[in-house]
Amino acid sequence: MTPDPIDDARIVTSWLKNAAPWTTAVRKNEIASRALVTNQAIIDAVLSRAPRTILDIGCGEGWLSRALAANGIRAIGVDVVPALIERANEAGGGEFRVASHEDIAAGKLNVRVDVAVANFSLIGKESVEGVLRRAPALINPGGSLVIQTLHPVVATGDEPYIDGWRQGSWTGFSKDFSDPAPWYFRTIESWVKLITGVAFDLVELREPLHPETNEPASLILIAKRFR
Repeated sequence: MTPDPIDDARIVTSWLKNAAPWTTAVRKNEIASRALVTNQAIIDAVLSRAPRTILDIGCGEGWLSRALAANGIRAIGVDVVPALIERANEAGGGEFRVASHEDIAAGKLNVRVDVAVANFSLIGKESVEGVLRRAPALINPGGSLVIQTLHPVVATGDEPYIDGWRQGSWTGFSKDFSDPAPWYFRTIESWVKLITGVAFDLVELREPLHPETNEPASLILIAKRFR
C-alpha cells in the first residue's frame, strides 16, 4: 500500500480525527508545557500590542480567544475543524467560525483586526505561506501579527537544521489520539524571511523558557504591519 503523502491536507485529516481528545487535553491542562509556559506567554505577547480586536487563526476549541476576551478584547476565532468550532461556540467568549488556511489565503475571511495571532497553528507549508501573504489585509494599519511556534533549535532534535516536512507524534498525549499530523519545519531564519517578505517588520522575538529544562519552550515572533 502506498503511504499517504506528507502535505498540508494530511494535517487537516489528522485534526478532523482528533478534535475531541484535543478539546479534553486543552481544557484539562494535560499539556504540561502549555500549562507551565506557553499559554501565558502567548497571552502576554498579544496583550503587549494593546489590541482592541484580535483574530485567532487556528483557534481550536477557543481557549486563547476566551482568555483575551476576558481582558476586554473582541476576539474572533477561526478553525478548519467544525467540531472544534462547535466546542468554541458552546463555551462562548468570542466569535467563532469555520475557515481553513486556504479560505483565509483566498480572501474569504472578511475581517480587520488590530492583532492576528497564530498559536502553534501554522504547521503546514503552502497553507501557511498563503495565510501570511493574506495577513496584512486582515490587520489594521499599525497592527501586529503574533506567532507562537515550536522553537526550531529544540524541535529539530536529531534531524538536520534545514526546512522540510517532519513526521508528527502524539508522544506524551493520551491514547485517545491517533494519526499524528505531519508538520513543516522552518529554521528561525526561514520564519523571519517569511514574515518580513509580506509587509511586516519583525519587532520582537521571544523565547519562553521551560522552568524545568531551562530550554526554550517555544519561539514567539511579533511583527508590525508597515503598510
